[in-house]
Amino acid sequence: MTHRGPVTVADRHQFDLLIDARSPAEFALDHIPGAINCPVLDDEERRIVGTIYKQTGAFEARRVGGAMVAANLARHLRERFADQPPGWKPLVYCWRGGLRSGSMVTWLRLVGWDAQQLAGGYKSFRHHVLDQLAACLPRLSLRVICGATGSAKTRVLQALASRGAQVLDLEGLARHKGSLLGALPGVPQPSQKAFETQMATVLEAFDLARVVYVEGESPRIGRIALPIPLVERMRAADCIEIVATPEARLAYLLRDYAYLGDDGEALATQLGKLKEMQGKETVTRWQAWARDHSLPPLFDELMRLHYDPHYARSQARHFSHWAQRCQVVADELSDQGIARVAEAVLALDTTRA
Repeated sequence: MTHRGPVTVADRHQFDLLIDARSPAEFALDHIPGAINCPVLDDEERRIVGTIYKQTGAFEARRVGGAMVAANLARHLRERFADQPPGWKPLVYCWRGGLRSGSMVTWLRLVGWDAQQLAGGYKSFRHHVLDQLAACLPRLSLRVICGATGSAKTRVLQALASRGAQVLDLEGLARHKGSLLGALPGVPQPSQKAFETQMATVLEAFDLARVVYVEGESPRIGRIALPIPLVERMRAADCIEIVATPEARLAYLLRDYAYLGDDGEALATQLGKLKEMQGKETVTRWQAWARDHSLPPLFDELMRLHYDPHYARSQARHFSHWAQRCQVVADELSDQGIARVAEAVLALDTTRA
């Protein structure tokens, strides 16, 4: 068995497996990418031990908690770790690199594995994420992809990524399409911390000397807040506007948001939030279409009466180089049409170079 110095966040890639010894609720909130959750105390056990600590004191909490930890570690040894070879090298962490991960490391070492403990635990990783965002975001060479609702901006980003471009897909990371109707069915948004962890992981792989493509977003995507330095960088970046025909945009929306027709009542409820902005008569008509699963007229009016006027007002206000934007025209937004848009976007930067 080796006797190493403190294992830092930067060392984590040297290990065979990353083990999060925290409770499932803590793990769900955020965790180091690639880690598996093997709690030494589950959520209820952690609550019980915490209550005993407050009411009785540290000794009794450790006595009761120790028995729970031992039982959980025994289960992990029988199940999760049963097939690991003698040379296995896991890295274990908890909240601060204290008793929970220390207990697991002790038992794994007794078996004979070269288990190590992450110095500072998840808390040190969280500092790493924030440092990574602070260091990288102000240095990004951004190209902001803009376009009215239905311009297939996210699909264009995906096509750019498939062609080797560096892409920061904020809506993908936030698991939300960024509008009133942007929630994905059955897909919860990540926590704010988990969103930031995913972003830092993406940035870590970027070459900061190369261009990064990103979709023009408001400061919030659903309930996720974008880091202020990223918003500022986007606002000052060069813009590329996808100019698609209304017919192409409507056809794309009907494909991309077809799932909204599955639950007409839920869609009508969401549309009700627009009454103050659009008026009761208009929204009532939209709600009737939603309940009747009549998406073509609904999406057509949403585009013309709600999204397009907002888009026209907001772009010049939000992007300082909007007047100097480049435009890519799209007559249709099929897979082939989106591929052509992506090629045209890449050609713009080739021309600049």
